[in-house]
Amino acid sequence: MAATAVAALALTGCGRSDDTGSTSGDTSTGSSTGATGGFPADSLIGVSLPQKTSENWVLAENLFKDDLAAAGFKADVQFANGGVGEQQNQIQSMVTKGAKVIVVGAIDGSQLGTQVKAAKDAGATVIAYDRLLLNTDAVDYYVAYDNFQVGVLQGNALLEGMKAKKPNGPYNIELFAGSPDDANAKVFFDGAMSVLQPKIDDGTLKVVSGQTQFTQAVTQGWKAENAQKRMDTLLSASYASATLDGVLSPNDTLARAIMTSVKAAAKPLPVVTGQDSEVESVKSIMAGEQYSTINKDTRNLVKETIAMVQALQKGEKPTINDDKSYNNGVKVVPANLLKPLIVTKANAKEAYANDPTLSKLTQ
Repeated sequence: MAATAVAALALTGCGRSDDTGSTSGDTSTGSSTGATGGFPADSLIGVSLPQKTSENWVLAENLFKDDLAAAGFKADVQFANGGVGEQQNQIQSMVTKGAKVIVVGAIDGSQLGTQVKAAKDAGATVIAYDRLLLNTDAVDYYVAYDNFQVGVLQGNALLEGMKAKKPNGPYNIELFAGSPDDANAKVFFDGAMSVLQPKIDDGTLKVVSGQTQFTQAVTQGWKAENAQKRMDTLLSASYASATLDGVLSPNDTLARAIMTSVKAAAKPLPVVTGQDSEVESVKSIMAGEQYSTINKDTRNLVKETIAMVQALQKGEKPTINDDKSYNNGVKVVPANLLKPLIVTKANAKEAYANDPTLSKLTQ
């Protein structure tokens, strides 16, 4: 199912995960065209990240700077807060500076083809980080958490949370998705709907607004204010008398915005999912408000990415555990996938035991 969904689009998202071991045991290599000759140990490595839309991207920036330097590389780590044009210019600049590997966390994975082709033409290896680069053959590897599985976990959490509050359905729900320019957003949504759609079809779930399509559920720019405005509209239009039992939220920032809207309408909080294990949402989960989040440890994702860079520096093939699923529209990109973890109040202490920040919130 995941392979089918991803082949139709492509993946990503960002976060933390107590799962300190990745699923990188398989070392099959797929059909990469990445450099295999190696390069000097002190070479420049470029890292182009998107806007600072979540605390996990900020964490990734700091980790890449520190960990690449600790590994002996020169690091050029930049955020593209000015948008796609700025990211295009940043990648081109990294090419000009002679970066041997360029790691790209794309704002819009479909608009960087020219720049990553320039990187490949210059002899660099391109790694898509967290968000797949689309419609180009100039990408060698993909490293991310399994984002279709993220959606599956969110869909199951929504069902379990509502059943815990009200053992017998039917349940009234609403659906939110991420930004349509993020390739991961559709994959998260499709993963969740693989769980929820059968329950909608058999009448267990009712989307009172009738807005069940991805295009109806999207949240442009992953912006909290956009999610809150849409929730305000849904509540006033569809829940004057009906009870809202649950909301599928694709990440923590939007989950908090959705709950803010519900509180402002003086209605009981529904079961709300999330993703990224943001500090404020973990606090909310422990307080019994937000129901769940997804733990996708950014430390592990950066660690696996740098392990890829180190392998390339030595002229070796990086670890790959999926060489079939991630079709970006032009090629199947060899991927190293990490395992996401669902977190609720019941397992938060265990899930964050090794996280120096979040473990303090679960005591």
